[in-house]
Amino acid sequence: MGAPPGYRPSAWVHLLHQLPRADFQLRPVPSGFAPQEQEYQQALLLVVALAGLGLGLSLIFIAVYLIRFCCCRTPEPSGAKSPPPGGGCVTWSCIAALLVGCAGIGIGFYGNSETSDGVSQLSSALLHANHTLSAIDHLVLETVERLGEAVRTELTTLEEVLAQRTELVAAARGARRQAEAVAQQLQGLAFWRGVPLSLLQVAEDVSFVEEYRWLAYVLLLLLELLVCLFTLLGLAKQSKWLVIVMTVMSLLVLVLSWGSMGLEAATAVGLSDFCSSPDTYILNLTQEETGLGSDILNYYFLCNQAVSNPFQQRLTLSQRALANIHSQLQGLEREAVPQFPSAQKPLLSLEETLNVTEGNFHQLVALVHCRGLHKDYGAALRGLCEDALEGLLFLLLYSLLSAGALATTLCSLPRAWALFPPRNPSALCSGSHLSEPLLYARLEPVPPPRSFPGCRRLPH
Repeated sequence: MGAPPGYRPSAWVHLLHQLPRADFQLRPVPSGFAPQEQEYQQALLLVVALAGLGLGLSLIFIAVYLIRFCCCRTPEPSGAKSPPPGGGCVTWSCIAALLVGCAGIGIGFYGNSETSDGVSQLSSALLHANHTLSAIDHLVLETVERLGEAVRTELTTLEEVLAQRTELVAAARGARRQAEAVAQQLQGLAFWRGVPLSLLQVAEDVSFVEEYRWLAYVLLLLLELLVCLFTLLGLAKQSKWLVIVMTVMSLLVLVLSWGSMGLEAATAVGLSDFCSSPDTYILNLTQEETGLGSDILNYYFLCNQAVSNPFQQRLTLSQRALANIHSQLQGLEREAVPQFPSAQKPLLSLEETLNVTEGNFHQLVALVHCRGLHKDYGAALRGLCEDALEGLLFLLLYSLLSAGALATTLCSLPRAWALFPPRNPSALCSGSHLSEPLLYARLEPVPPPRSFPGCRRLPH
């Protein structure tokens, strides 16, 4: 099938389309886009389940690591004057993970914007196609009504005026038949009239869903950004309660990141299957939803030399009929007006109607040509299969970076806050000191502790 102008499946589409697919019984599933089939639905759900498996393994790894850290760490010797070995490494690894997460957030904002641009292009193409189809219906209705009014009034009046000349009446009746034939042929051009599918409603639904999807991702990205910033603040200020709260929030964002990763992966795989060969699925779906003939749909979706214009015969007959009406009116004007001056007014009105009808006819010829609607089809595919798919892949990269960074952070934060010095009066009375900031390890010997008034030195 012919591809729309300017659209070719990208390398990412081919790569994702070649990935193997399997149902819940791990049986191979064809990669053709068939969302109505149960096996294909299971294949996409299995992609989502892989993200759930990754989340489970990540949580198990974090839990095992923290249990080992809490239960198997060696106790610090009494009177130790240096921080535990590896403390600075733990802190810097946590900071590096948070910075990677911040970089992933930037990628996420870019991917969210690209996806939104692609979906907006799809909605714009649908609205433009709806405008074209509505213009065809409006022009056909206006032209048919104008011709019908001319037949009922001016031609009837003209026949009454020319009743004494049989040949002139026959010419007027011939113009009437030609006008009725033009109206009948033009009515067949309004192929979208009465179709239950509304492109305007589809565009509004797409925009509505995209608006909430965009907003959800923005909130997720802002939430993770706040978690990263406040975690860095907690490490810099050595605020244990802030670090603990951010640890819980990091766990929540980790779950959300893996969940969004599953949805993004399944959507990208399904979209690549659709974009690899969109014509067949779109033709079948449109024919099922609209009930239009395959000749009309093939003409607009393919728009190549191999497909003929299904309206060509109607346009040719209408053009010939308009030319005949024009010649008949000119003959009546030459022969009837000198003998019947009262026939001049209906003839002038008929000529004006004919001129308007010919102008509308030329507009209809341009509108029903496949070039305009096929261009909208290509724009919709480019928006969906290029910009939107690229944005999804960037969002998938963001989710991967976010999941890895948050998992590393969750493993590092408990070890980091264990290095924080105590900040309560009992600690001061016990003679311990506020340590230097965590980012700077103490290398000098610790001076002897001072005694504070009203405090008793606690024995070791």
